[in-house]
Amino acid sequence: MSNVFNPKSEIFKNPAFGSMEEYKNLVEKFDTDYEGTWASFADEKIDWFSKYDTVLDESNAPFYKWFEGGKLNVANQCVDRHLATKSNQTAILFEADNGESEHITYGELAIRVNKTANMFKNEYGISKGDRVVIYMPMIPQAAVSMLACAKIGAIHSIVFGGFSSEALRDRIIDAQAKLVVTADGAYRKGKPYMLKPVVDKALESGCECIKNVCVVKRNNEDITWVEGRDTDYATMFENQSEEFAAEPMDSEDPLFLLYTSGSTGKPKGVQHSTAGYILWAQMTMEWVFDVKSEDTYWCTADIGWITGHTYIVYGPLAAGATTVMFEGVPTYPDAGRCWKMVEKYKINQFYTAPTAIRLLHKMGEDEPGKYDLSSLRILGTVGEPIDPPAWKWYYEEVGNSNCSIVDTYWQTETGGHMISPLPAATPIKPACATFALPGIVAEIIEADGSAVQTGEKGFLCITKPWPSMIRTIWNDDERFIKSYFGDCKKDGKPVYFSGDGAMMDEEGYITITGRTDDVINVSGHRIGTAEIEASVKKCEAIAANAVVGKPHEIKGEGIFAYVVLKDPDSISKEDLIKEINKILKADIGAIALCDDIAIVPDVPKTRSGKIMRRILRSIAKGEEITQDTSTLEDPSIVGVIENIVKG
Repeated sequence: MSNVFNPKSEIFKNPAFGSMEEYKNLVEKFDTDYEGTWASFADEKIDWFSKYDTVLDESNAPFYKWFEGGKLNVANQCVDRHLATKSNQTAILFEADNGESEHITYGELAIRVNKTANMFKNEYGISKGDRVVIYMPMIPQAAVSMLACAKIGAIHSIVFGGFSSEALRDRIIDAQAKLVVTADGAYRKGKPYMLKPVVDKALESGCECIKNVCVVKRNNEDITWVEGRDTDYATMFENQSEEFAAEPMDSEDPLFLLYTSGSTGKPKGVQHSTAGYILWAQMTMEWVFDVKSEDTYWCTADIGWITGHTYIVYGPLAAGATTVMFEGVPTYPDAGRCWKMVEKYKINQFYTAPTAIRLLHKMGEDEPGKYDLSSLRILGTVGEPIDPPAWKWYYEEVGNSNCSIVDTYWQTETGGHMISPLPAATPIKPACATFALPGIVAEIIEADGSAVQTGEKGFLCITKPWPSMIRTIWNDDERFIKSYFGDCKKDGKPVYFSGDGAMMDEEGYITITGRTDDVINVSGHRIGTAEIEASVKKCEAIAANAVVGKPHEIKGEGIFAYVVLKDPDSISKEDLIKEINKILKADIGAIALCDDIAIVPDVPKTRSGKIMRRILRSIAKGEEITQDTSTLEDPSIVGVIENIVKG
């Protein structure tokens, strides 16, 4: 094999997989006894209150059920069960934007979770099955609130703190949440920013389900307090009991909802279960990150995304490790911030997105060499395919050509890693996700289930159910089936289609080729084109529009909009971009800003009215048009648009 990097086995002690032979043996074990092998891990990893009756129920596919009849609690799995041996070990290591830090032990975390659970229950009437929306910065109270919900049996729905009031409102209404937990604001690049006013605006109409807003005073800026609705977290927390008995939860009880964009304008409430989710979160922490209880592990994501759920809070704590929560941004006060923290806390695993890697490379190519990064043994990447130049810098300059890089492929819907190197075992090809993890049956197929030739692109499907998979879309079973099980079949049966394309080389290595549906991957975060287009259309000057993803040096993919004006002379391109982005920021958030636009006389549509975004994507990328244009309503429009974009 050429251009392959073998693991430095000497840096690993008792890894979960020490060789590819061990990997292949477990894959074979799953092939031989799929349910029995999953059961053995469930028995080993989960602290059951009472044992399950069945491993896997496939009778109502695709609504699969795992470990039915079992009773457990995720807060117990992540905190309480560790107290006998880890009470004085740091569970959460918090570093604030200004560099101040706080070490919260497992013993202290248990008390905070219990007091918060009592507060939610006693002060706000939260009980099992209630929905709680968490709209928080990256501060410890966010993780504590998640765990408190889990301890009660309430279903949390975290909304990323960068989302707008409209996006927050839509998610509150869809979940019919009872409580919002937020903060007055937080700090970013040394300056305070606000969250509570966004909540106030979201609750102005349509959110009658919300009875209370619990506010953490983080930056102490002036905010509006609504009498009878808004309460101070610290005041309510202070006099609560330090004891709280964990609610026994059924394996299939919902743990959380997390809203993600789809190919329609309405966000999808991805629903995850209790047992299957926490089992896979812990297993992948141990397998992919080689995490040990004495390790200090840092994932730079935000808890508003699935990466923050699984690999900042639930996974690391279930594994009994120390997890870092970081309030700031990687480039403030300079591009050495991350490496300074690695040196300061002797971090062993560092997990971030290609967007961050490219930014750190661009802003501080030589910064890693200024710090002692010898504690690192694993570097991770997540959210989007990583390009070879970024991979090379990450490997050579950050990892000193010594660390294993785990290029992890997974989704909000999968709950945890699906395809990833195993750090002490897998020979790595740069920018390649490598192999499916044991227990995950990932196949690259055509829509009808037929095989794809080696080196050819196909649809990436998971053809067997797995414990941490999405259970449904909240209150929309029909959309769940259509979104994930309506496109591809294997042996005549619907299988989970990821929405991504992939290809496999002659040695079985899998490379992700990108989205095949109408979703744009901006900095590792998927945003539906329909959601963006609906906002863009609010601009009074615009008659019609279509948006696509375009390669971006830092973000991976940026948003490119084709707009048709009501009056071509009514507004300049520069003013139009400003107006569009003002609307997008208000509707979705700053993450969804448009990078470029093309003012066009029309967009390519079929005779039935479907916009041909594949053609528009090719034009935005400067690629030759290879698609059949004969079915278009007006084939000549393609050449017109090409000339406009080329300038």
